[in-house]
Amino acid sequence: AEEGEDDEDAWAVQVLIRGNLAPTILRNITSSHLHRLLLVPGIVLSSSPVRSKCHTAAIRCGRCNHRATLQCPGPFQGMAIPQHCMGDQGGGSCGPAPYALVPDACRYRDQQTCKLQEAPEVVPTGEMPRHILLSAERGLVDLLTPGMRANVYGIVSLVSSGGEQRGRRPGPLTVYLRVVGADAVARDHRQRLTGEEEEAFLALSRRRDIYDVLARSVAPSLSGSYTEDIKRAIAAQLFGGAAKKLPDGMRLRGDIHVLLLGDPSTAKSQFLKFVELAAPVAVYTSGKGSSAAGLTASVVRDAKQEFYLEGGAMVLADGGVVCIDEFDKMRSDDRVSIHEAMEQGTISVAKAGITTVLNSRTSVLAAANPVFGRYDDLKSAGENIDLMTTILSRFDLIFIVRDIREEERDRAICHHVMGVHMDSDPTGDAARDPHSSLGAGPTVAAPPPPAAVAEEAREVAAHGGDLSVHTMKKYIAFCRERCSPRLGPEASDVLSSSYVRIREDVRKRSLESGNFDAQAVPITVRQLEALVRLSESLAKMRLAAEVGAEDVDEAIRLFHVSTMAASSTDAASVGSALRSLGPEQREEMERAERFVLSRVQAGSVANKRRIVEEAVGQGYHSATVARAVAVLALKGEVQERNQG
Repeated sequence: AEEGEDDEDAWAVQVLIRGNLAPTILRNITSSHLHRLLLVPGIVLSSSPVRSKCHTAAIRCGRCNHRATLQCPGPFQGMAIPQHCMGDQGGGSCGPAPYALVPDACRYRDQQTCKLQEAPEVVPTGEMPRHILLSAERGLVDLLTPGMRANVYGIVSLVSSGGEQRGRRPGPLTVYLRVVGADAVARDHRQRLTGEEEEAFLALSRRRDIYDVLARSVAPSLSGSYTEDIKRAIAAQLFGGAAKKLPDGMRLRGDIHVLLLGDPSTAKSQFLKFVELAAPVAVYTSGKGSSAAGLTASVVRDAKQEFYLEGGAMVLADGGVVCIDEFDKMRSDDRVSIHEAMEQGTISVAKAGITTVLNSRTSVLAAANPVFGRYDDLKSAGENIDLMTTILSRFDLIFIVRDIREEERDRAICHHVMGVHMDSDPTGDAARDPHSSLGAGPTVAAPPPPAAVAEEAREVAAHGGDLSVHTMKKYIAFCRERCSPRLGPEASDVLSSSYVRIREDVRKRSLESGNFDAQAVPITVRQLEALVRLSESLAKMRLAAEVGAEDVDEAIRLFHVSTMAASSTDAASVGSALRSLGPEQREEMERAERFVLSRVQAGSVANKRRIVEEAVGQGYHSATVARAVAVLALKGEVQERNQG
């Protein structure tokens, strides 16, 4: 009895290991690491239910009553029960397979299996992210949840993956980590900063033009007058507002959502790629290749026919940014699935008997094309934007990006693009990972040492300039950790009066037009909260504890040039219809107008299709003739009936 009590006390102690080991990337684990202690960072992709694993089995002979104990060799392995009696009295006369398991005398321990995936920022370009199985026992169960970023201390071990048969070689072996400790990484991906870096960042935050410095540092390779406000909006999104929890338990999000909608070749995808690099936590996905389960969460059945959860992109990016390209190519059902994640910051799952809520406190940066491929000036914003108002109202800022044909603008863009190509590093490809078939992208570049980051921050704080991606990422994490600004009475009054004025202007415009459904983006209380979040993010850039009047003014200006401009775009006038055309296109349009007027006499009726076919026969382009007819209809010189 005393020996049993000593064993029970020994099993009641579990030692958890922590230390300052150098992290080992998951894809770098090889056979040389077997039976060694490693620190492996990553994202928990899924976790199984907690099971009771028998580690010491008690068996008893059914004939001679001989008792014995067996030890389980590993978490994924079973134990072989002897086929003959091992007792002195039996002497082999107890027959084959005399032993039976005594469940009440066995000893069990809690066990859980998790799947750890390497972080998206360390995955080489063109390769699939790798994962590894984790085996957690006793006090470590239920410590790792899907979507959590964690540093796992584990011992590299092997387990047979099946295929063993009697008289044949054992099947293939699979590597797994036997967890002996784990540390959760903060949701805002806090980075350890040296004292030198903190002093440099404090000096940087005291610059009066820190907002302009950060805006210039966003995608510096992109140029153009239309990109300036987009860069400012993305800078505000990276810093984010202040999340709040009310006394009744309700949570108000601080994440800022931005939608870029416009013509092709306007660098929308490049903005998304930059945010993927600059955000402390980011996941990039394309709308065409994303499903509702891939964005939120899915229920998967394992080999034992049990269900468990796997987190999607918005769960893995908790505390960061999700970049969704080709947002308009998503199915409407898939877009509806992210409504809850965008507003409440949670994902509710009720599938296969699993009912739970996962955190997805993430910002969304989406890029989409108009319904016609290019933005059509002859149609209203509502006709160009093929998205439901329920999803549009959740975006704090909506930018309509236009490709306007102007000679001066085109020359400036050409000069910038040529400069980027001439000044680029010709040895960039050679510096990539030689072991990767497509080469490692910039995401796996080694970060500069802390001394270099501090020196760059001090240089920019003293003399101005742009910040590099690594320095900007650290400064964003520093500000998000240290600062949570709040509105003051003066800023609150300005925001309230501005919101009331905006609503009144929208109402007057609807009364004048007589069409209350023509508004592309509804202006609701969500937009008032968007102004609050924008103001808080601008104050956070300066590490200010209270939102200032200049922050509110800039937030209102950004809202007017983005969401209000998109919402108030009515059907085009003649001037706006010709604004996106160059001199040659305008001249061709005028000739097409004269041709149409020559074929339509005053008071007569003509078939539009026949006029277009006749114009094409004389060398005109069909789209130009159709556009000319629409412009003449706007001028009131012709009238279209039944679109014929």
